[in-house]
Amino acid sequence: MRIFTEESGKELLSRPFAAREKEMAAVRAILADVRARGDAAVFEYEQKFDGTTLTAQNFRVSEAEFEAAYRAVPPQLLGSLRRAVSNILSYHTRSRREGKIAEEGGRTTGYVVRPVGAAGLYVPGGTAPLASSMCMSVLPAKAAGVGRIAVATPAKEGVIAPLVLVAARECGATEVYKMGGAQAIAAFAYGTESVKKVDVVAGPGNIYVTLAKKEVYGQVGVDMLAGPSEILILADRTANPAYVAADVLSQAEHDVLARAIVVTDCPELAERIAEETEKQLSVLPRREIASASLASAGGIIVVKDMARGVAIANEIAPEHLELYVKNPETLLDSVQNAGAVFLGGCTPEPVGDYFAGPDHILPTGGSAKFFEVLGEDTFTRKMSVIRYTREALQEDAADIAALARSEGLEAHARAVLIRTEGGTKQ
Repeated sequence: MRIFTEESGKELLSRPFAAREKEMAAVRAILADVRARGDAAVFEYEQKFDGTTLTAQNFRVSEAEFEAAYRAVPPQLLGSLRRAVSNILSYHTRSRREGKIAEEGGRTTGYVVRPVGAAGLYVPGGTAPLASSMCMSVLPAKAAGVGRIAVATPAKEGVIAPLVLVAARECGATEVYKMGGAQAIAAFAYGTESVKKVDVVAGPGNIYVTLAKKEVYGQVGVDMLAGPSEILILADRTANPAYVAADVLSQAEHDVLARAIVVTDCPELAERIAEETEKQLSVLPRREIASASLASAGGIIVVKDMARGVAIANEIAPEHLELYVKNPETLLDSVQNAGAVFLGGCTPEPVGDYFAGPDHILPTGGSAKFFEVLGEDTFTRKMSVIRYTREALQEDAADIAALARSEGLEAHARAVLIRTEGGTKQ
């Protein structure tokens, strides 16, 4: 793992998500095709990209397939999954937003919170089966009270990993379809013969999925535009280099495009982390992926102090931020931009990926400056509630009419004044 100064590591620290014209053109063509031809287009793309032969009969996962998936999952693993589901659902349920309505002087104002009618959730399946992403996508929608929860996940040669299907059923998905890529996003956004249109599309994916979400925004709501996964670890001299190296590799093994960066104020620790990373890398089953990731987007930045490290973290706005320092709480107040923050040496990122409760579908590529973690808020919307008494309207009528007339909207003014200047009383 390479070691940089802040100056020499500028290129490593600057890596925003950027759309590429070739991919954008391909996505637009797929979206248009699915919008025009529906199921037939989706089936053709699934055959082309995933080697899956689909028909109207096998497009949606059947009860028989769910039953077979349950038989294939070992009981101990099912127990672990169910405990994770319990933690995640409990977290999202207790953090659910409630409506607020207040009355003062005859004026009732506030809002009520309502779930969207249908959510379309994308669960990746490219380089690894991600049952955890199934949980992290479906459970916030369930906690929000969404009635129809449809899932799209790729089926390689017609097969979805058993644990992924079991997770869908355990979490409460109402529909699961064998589809991936931009064609899945198009099916959710526009609807096909087999897939009803949804209201919100959410979940992580590759660049084609992300660009498709960007294109259909407005037809449906979307959660965020996510790029490759990333971690930034702030480590001081108290950090265990073996632990830090393990955390780096847990991120790097995701994808050759994943980014794993360590920022430390201790040059000696940087050297030990670099050595430990190479040692641990050699025994990983996915070492080729992790090695490619570290070569292109991994490194250790040595800074003068932790205050500078936090400043870098706020500028990068990483998806995952580990504060692996002696007193992490002292730094937390200074952290402004991150998808999720992990405090202390006993809180590696996989704790959040699988089990703790907070969601692992997080903004990437610096977008934590304006996007937030996937949660029940993604699947709800606030509706304003307003009620005036006649006395309150009488008090405010002149101001309302004056403002309406200042905009040249006489009918707006009259709609108020007809109720307060001797018009019909109701």
